[in-house]
Amino acid sequence: MNVRRNAAALAAIGVLAAAAPAVAAGPSPSPSPKASVPAGLYGTSDPTYDGVWRQSLTLVAQRTLGYRPATAAVDWLTGQQCANGSFAAFRATPAASCDAKTMVDTNSTAAAVQALHATGGHDAAVTKAVDWLKSVQNKDGGWGYNPGSPSDTNSTSVVVGALAATGADPAGVRKDGKSPYDALATWSIPCDQDGGGALAYQPDKKGKLAANADATAAGVTAALGKGFVARTGKAPAADACAKAAHPTPAQIADNGGAYLAAAVAKSGHLMSVMPGATDQPDYGNTADTVVALAADGRTAAAKKAYAFLEKSAGPWAAQTGPAAYAQLILAAHAVGAQPGDFGGTSLVTSLNALGPEPRMQAAADKHAKASDGSSHAGVWWSVGICLVAGIGIGFLLSTRKKQQS
Repeated sequence: MNVRRNAAALAAIGVLAAAAPAVAAGPSPSPSPKASVPAGLYGTSDPTYDGVWRQSLTLVAQRTLGYRPATAAVDWLTGQQCANGSFAAFRATPAASCDAKTMVDTNSTAAAVQALHATGGHDAAVTKAVDWLKSVQNKDGGWGYNPGSPSDTNSTSVVVGALAATGADPAGVRKDGKSPYDALATWSIPCDQDGGGALAYQPDKKGKLAANADATAAGVTAALGKGFVARTGKAPAADACAKAAHPTPAQIADNGGAYLAAAVAKSGHLMSVMPGATDQPDYGNTADTVVALAADGRTAAAKKAYAFLEKSAGPWAAQTGPAAYAQLILAAHAVGAQPGDFGGTSLVTSLNALGPEPRMQAAADKHAKASDGSSHAGVWWSVGICLVAGIGIGFLLSTRKKQQS
């Protein structure tokens, strides 16, 4: 399991204090003091490990639905950024300057990039964050959770999503001549090996690759040049894993998609592999798998997994909070489903109720035009109403005078 995508769930069951960082697994950062939930932040659980992550997913989901996020929510996220452009999982005192003890990370930064780019109007913050991400790229072309830590599939993938979202070509972002796609290729398990087609999170100490479904879902979307948001793509040329000495991004995606489709073929979901967890479905990673399968054009497998989520994931989302609702909304978007009717409940209403209320984009634009004076029609309409009212009052007074005389 990738703790990055399940931090809120860990918080819900009270084990965050002993968990790995809330973003991608990697060297564990020193935990911040337990913090209360600040104004503007979505959710009610301790944000120490996932504040920026869950806020970013929420804002992306809202924009995908056509909402303009509340100013307070966006301001909270921008206030978390360090002067060098990076983000930590959460800073309890954002007014204080970041220093060497501030545990910034690539996952929080890349997630914030996708959110701030989606909300618009934050080009300077986005550019600084992207520049920071480029500055901490590893020599193998990938990224680790913390700057300088070994590269892994999940961290590399969320950075690729940030680059793609801002219009940059991930293939052109290189360190020592290697791009993130070169890194993903090294973690793609050959077809003739156990777990063939899947991606590993990262090699073990002996360099061996072990199939990881969550890493595979992240790797598939990254190989397709996608971030958190994806639509159903073109169907792959083949359903099975295609052998390649050094797979291209398209082959990485298709091979990973074949692995994921087989993984959910029977039950429609992935199983939790978190150490010590009971034998149960992994709803968060299944939601990410829906997005990956849809993006790779494997519509039937994606819809089957989504149908399972629609039937079973409601209680998990209610317990877990905003990140879970956002994941399900993005899964619904990927397969063209209606998140307003998710097993009889509304993912949209449930998410928006956990923080500052957003507004639909059209209504927000209309309000903005009226408030900044750019909509003259509204002004003249008001003037017209006043004139009509004045004429009416004058007529009424004139009539009364005639009656009195």
